[in-house]
Amino acid sequence: MKILTNKDIKTLFKTILLCVLMFLFVSITILSIAKEHAAVCILINALIMAAVVLTVCCHYFIKQDKLFESAAAQIADYISGNRNARIACNEEGALYRLFHEINSLASILGAHAENEAKSKTFLQNTISDISHQLKTPLAALNIYNGIIQEEAENHPTVRDFAMRSEQELDRVEALVQSLLKIAKFDAGAIVMNKQQENVSELMEAVQAHFSFRASQEKKEILLSGDENTTLLCDRSWLLEAIDNLVKNALDHTKAGDSVQIQWNRLPTVLQITVKDNGSGIHPEDQYHIFKRFYRSRFSKETQGIGLGLPLAKTIIEAHGGTIEADSDLGMGTAFVVNILTAEHNNV
Repeated sequence: MKILTNKDIKTLFKTILLCVLMFLFVSITILSIAKEHAAVCILINALIMAAVVLTVCCHYFIKQDKLFESAAAQIADYISGNRNARIACNEEGALYRLFHEINSLASILGAHAENEAKSKTFLQNTISDISHQLKTPLAALNIYNGIIQEEAENHPTVRDFAMRSEQELDRVEALVQSLLKIAKFDAGAIVMNKQQENVSELMEAVQAHFSFRASQEKKEILLSGDENTTLLCDRSWLLEAIDNLVKNALDHTKAGDSVQIQWNRLPTVLQITVKDNGSGIHPEDQYHIFKRFYRSRFSKETQGIGLGLPLAKTIIEAHGGTIEADSDLGMGTAFVVNILTAEHNNV
């Protein structure tokens, strides 16, 4: 029997068997020499043997309990970050085979974690190299393009194409920056520098960022919320997320439309809503809008690259928040952001 390969279980069975044999031997002896008081003596003998068996079993289970407590402590130590924590498994038996498998699993997970850390470091370094290599030629192309525009003042066709070239360069630069930002999040290379920020001031900064575009397109950006509301967040990254939501709203509205930014503190979250009265989202697209590079077949907007909303979602989730979209086709869209307040946010 495999169960008897364990030394402690084998000792327990041997002890119980010995007690049973001793009980039988003593009982037979009592029957042969003290027949008148045999019943009482056998009862006393049974009680003594039962006490011995209970003592042995109690000792065994106490030892097993200590063994499980030690194993649980090692597992907790491993979860806490000690990758060298292992359960002692120097004995034979099914339980120790289980401990051995747990140790093997811990070793495999440790190896995977080490490889993942190396991969993230490599990816982070690669991203830095790519960023450096791309910024230089893009900056040079922008300078050259500016020179062409100045020199082509008397050549309308050349000047027109130079302006179009500048727009395309801006798109390439925006695409590269968005890709680098998302890649940094994927690599775990982003560290959130969170501080208490005034939400009203943050939203005013977003409004100021798009004020020129809004005026040019004859659109309004309206703010609504308590001026004293604060939020523990990384200012620059949260501004990036809200900027992307407002840009998306402006891309899908027409002259005379408006974009509303509202914020409201609820019991456990701060809720920020970016709402527009533009074209809305087609029902077919609503489940895909946060996917990278997703392009709706119904969209007439040709400038987007499909990274603004995914990046906004990534940033908000890095703050321990969520984002949802509520839209009616032809009526407008509302993006609702919920970020846990400081006392409820462990991120």
